[in-house]
Amino acid sequence: MPLHPPPLRPLGPGARLGVKEAEAALVEHYPRLVRLAYLTLPPSLGRHRRVLAAHTAVQRALHGRARPAPGPGTEGIPAPRSGGGTNDSTRTPAYAAVRLRVVRSALVYGHRPRWWPGRVPAPAALLPSMPVVRGLRLFPRAGGMDEFALDRALADLRAPVRAALGLRLLESLSPEAAQALLADAGVRDPGDAVRAAARVAGSDHERVRRMLGSGEFDPCTVQTRPGDLLRRRHRVRAGAATLALLTVAGGLALTAGPDSDDVASRAAARSVAVPGGALDPTALVRTSAEQWADTSRVDFSAWPSRGGRLDDRELLRRALDTWAAPRPDVTVTRTPGTAVVAPAQPPQLLFAGDLDGRAVVLFHDGGVRVVRYTETLSGRSAPALDFARADGADVTTAAALAVSRTAASARYLLAPWVAESATRDLLAPDSPARPLDVDGHGVTAAVPRPAEGGGCGSWPAMQLRSSEKIVEKHAFLVTDLGDLAPVHLTQTPAPGSGAPARQPREATGADALVGWARTACSLRDLRRSGVRAVNNWHFAVQPLPGTRATADWVCTRADTWRGPGRVLVQFVPPAASPSARAEVVADRRNSALCSRFGQHVVAGTHWRSPAGAWYVLAAGSRAVKRLELEGSVRGSTAGTTLAVRAPQDAVFRVTAALHDGGTAPSAR
Repeated sequence: MPLHPPPLRPLGPGARLGVKEAEAALVEHYPRLVRLAYLTLPPSLGRHRRVLAAHTAVQRALHGRARPAPGPGTEGIPAPRSGGGTNDSTRTPAYAAVRLRVVRSALVYGHRPRWWPGRVPAPAALLPSMPVVRGLRLFPRAGGMDEFALDRALADLRAPVRAALGLRLLESLSPEAAQALLADAGVRDPGDAVRAAARVAGSDHERVRRMLGSGEFDPCTVQTRPGDLLRRRHRVRAGAATLALLTVAGGLALTAGPDSDDVASRAAARSVAVPGGALDPTALVRTSAEQWADTSRVDFSAWPSRGGRLDDRELLRRALDTWAAPRPDVTVTRTPGTAVVAPAQPPQLLFAGDLDGRAVVLFHDGGVRVVRYTETLSGRSAPALDFARADGADVTTAAALAVSRTAASARYLLAPWVAESATRDLLAPDSPARPLDVDGHGVTAAVPRPAEGGGCGSWPAMQLRSSEKIVEKHAFLVTDLGDLAPVHLTQTPAPGSGAPARQPREATGADALVGWARTACSLRDLRRSGVRAVNNWHFAVQPLPGTRATADWVCTRADTWRGPGRVLVQFVPPAASPSARAEVVADRRNSALCSRFGQHVVAGTHWRSPAGAWYVLAAGSRAVKRLELEGSVRGSTAGTTLAVRAPQDAVFRVTAALHDGGTAPSAR
């Protein structure tokens, strides 16, 4: 796929669109075009670069000579609903042509040219140049929690789906017109993109339209903040120091040989890379022990500094120096999406102490990351660094950090607001939780870890209860998936249980524990992937043919710290053992399915009755009105569950009609 959009197609035989017409359309509708580009561009760019790239995509729509106008997909947007007439300028071929070029540019942003080697990222020189903004960071105004949740859900979607959502809701195109425009823009399956966008919008299109029209997605009305002031301040000093150091190094090279030159060049490189104040142990941020009980921000920033070596400057200096410039023998791990760069300002000190034969230091960089440094007390092995995301943490996801871990167990530093702690086995839902000892620094005794091998005989978890001082007195479950922060486990009850639709609850009740006993082993596939929280949504209960029993359909959604999620749809039939593993019938990555912006789920599987008869079973969530089977076996029914006699190897596809008139395909 080319990096730059190809010329626009002719409107008809001999008809061509000039630059003046395109410029007039672009200038008049510049804000809406930039908003559409911003929505389509990959969220992984970050808000600052995404704002600049959106303006670039629109401004580049005028590059080149006189342009022909597009054929299909030229339906204009309707007049604003508050207006009294038709805004003809939005129906012109000029506007449609510019809009098509903007969508094309946003869709291909960052793609490699066809001649570039596979899997090798395209260098910056091959990407469209962006406006230069020095000393400032730009980002749209923050919206509410709904807008924030929508933005996180959009990160799970493919670019064509985001573009389709913008064309349908921001540009008010019909499904057919949006599909035609995406086809013209080079999307391989535009129909699938339009249908996926409809599923994201759900039944309340106007609500999602209002959110997309809010300041959260407006790259024309932005806020500004300074860049890294501390780093900029030190760059001037570092530049002078580097020149002096290089001069000295050059002189030494003439007399002392290559070894001295190598030492000098490494020192020079380091002096440029890291601001000096960020590596000063005396400048570390230390939070008071009482702050967590008197703040509205209950996350890692409210943790006090704890441990027996808080005043050990040499240990803290070694930890900061290793963070800034790890030696080749240092073991460095990170969760996906976590930067391993040096601190730009003095970080917050969370813990410094000795545990299980190792010195451990925990830092929080003030916003995005937590960092753990460990070294052996004997000094016989190299240190280790672990980086993890921590942005957006809350009472539950900032409740603990692993300070020591072996193959069989882990010890955690608990948040200061954790008033009670216990352990339990998720595969033994009827067994009571066992109290967990915690020392004076907030470090737990050893907690068993889930086995790393193929077996799944138990699944340990911690049950924590928060303090009354933060008006959040409730119990919640967390479990170890190999990252620094344990994962928060929740549950959404089945339809008809009296719970509001799609409202996760803490997984400490009897029904939630029974559900997790059947699905906990599926967490093994999520290890060390930067998962923040996992929710079990019991979206359907199905009567089983030929029996008096029922089966549960569960959508297990894992949300990561960086945004994208993974979904496992599981079928849970009756079993003799309370911990019998559920059957995974669908596995979707980078999907909004089973979140508040992917509310409709449909799935099917083969099932054998106790009498030996084979069936195809299908189920959908509560908004499903009708289910239909297609393929080598056919059937349909009104409702959310369907059972049809079929051979064991029957090939089938499930589709669903929704109460609002939409459709939902199978998650399989």
